[in-house]
Amino acid sequence: MDSPVTLLRAHSKQAPWNARGLAAHVTALVDAAGMRPTNASARAAPSARAVRFYVASGLLDRPEGAGTAATYNYRHFLQLLAIKIRQREGATLETIKREMNDFAGDALERRVASSLAPALGAGADTVQQHDDEPNAAWRRVAVAEGVELHVRDDSPASRDSTIIAMREAVRAAIGREDSF
Repeated sequence: MDSPVTLLRAHSKQAPWNARGLAAHVTALVDAAGMRPTNASARAAPSARAVRFYVASGLLDRPEGAGTAATYNYRHFLQLLAIKIRQREGATLETIKREMNDFAGDALERRVASSLAPALGAGADTVQQHDDEPNAAWRRVAVAEGVELHVRDDSPASRDSTIIAMREAVRAAIGREDSF
């Protein structure tokens, strides 16, 4: 199984994002990690407005372009993940800003990946199916609280990039109010 950093890097293929897309992608990952918020600002999902605020405050690097044409890359994705993770751990924006200056790219990526390892599937278990296929190995991947994907290892769907895409699609469906 791939490392949490490798699994996190798979998300870079979805870049670039606009502010709304970046915020939604980060929200899905942080929520799936099951990190319990410590206060109201940590509980709030980042919005496009919050992304612009973080840029203006120096917490996020400036995007490419401006206004509605602004695009955000993998580095912005890591920065926004780090902000929301640290907020959920109880850190203030001022503390986070100081910390962000100390993180080089690789350190930031490793920090975020280790915090999100369960949500990225790095902690996926291999389970044995005993009834129909006694010799088939299965991957069990946590999607959200009470929801798992089970993918047989010899299936074309067992590629890490495919599992990430399926997990994100299920999370998006769970998050839609009109899906119930």
